[in-house]
Amino acid sequence: MCYHGRRTNARNGRTESAAAAAGMEDAMSKAIKYYIVAADALPEIFIKVAEAKRMMQTGEADTVGEATRMAGISRSAFYKYKDSVQPFNDMKAEHILTFYAMLKDVSGVLSGVLSHFAASGANILTINQSIPTNGCAAVTISAETGQMEETLEQLIGNITALDGVLKFEILAR
Repeated sequence: MCYHGRRTNARNGRTESAAAAAGMEDAMSKAIKYYIVAADALPEIFIKVAEAKRMMQTGEADTVGEATRMAGISRSAFYKYKDSVQPFNDMKAEHILTFYAMLKDVSGVLSGVLSHFAASGANILTINQSIPTNGCAAVTISAETGQMEETLEQLIGNITALDGVLKFEILAR
């Protein structure tokens, strides 16, 4: 047996269940708002949920139960907030850039370019290479450059000087 208590709301004349349904429709039609808040101003649960998510993404924890145990939160708290908590990466600190290169279709040229990125401390995020035509291949490389040990000008100069690099420039910031 199922019981549905329906009382009439004196202010708007709707039954409570109808009012609740209308409220859900109103909430769904509104866009979700996002706020950037300093981590030290947030309740601790949000920080721990973000930490549990990080542990799962990096492989430190294989299951939700393991991640929540390590973070010191309940699984129900994790599931309640997991879709609402995302860490914000300060783009000013990370400097993600996309580079464009035109390389000769010679074995080892792309490897040399990537070696220079690694030696500089840049973190390569994506590499896209076209099929070589007329002995050349276009390559785009997206990299996080915030931790580089050399300047951007030095990186560009070093890579441009490599044998087989016909062109190397910043495509997008």
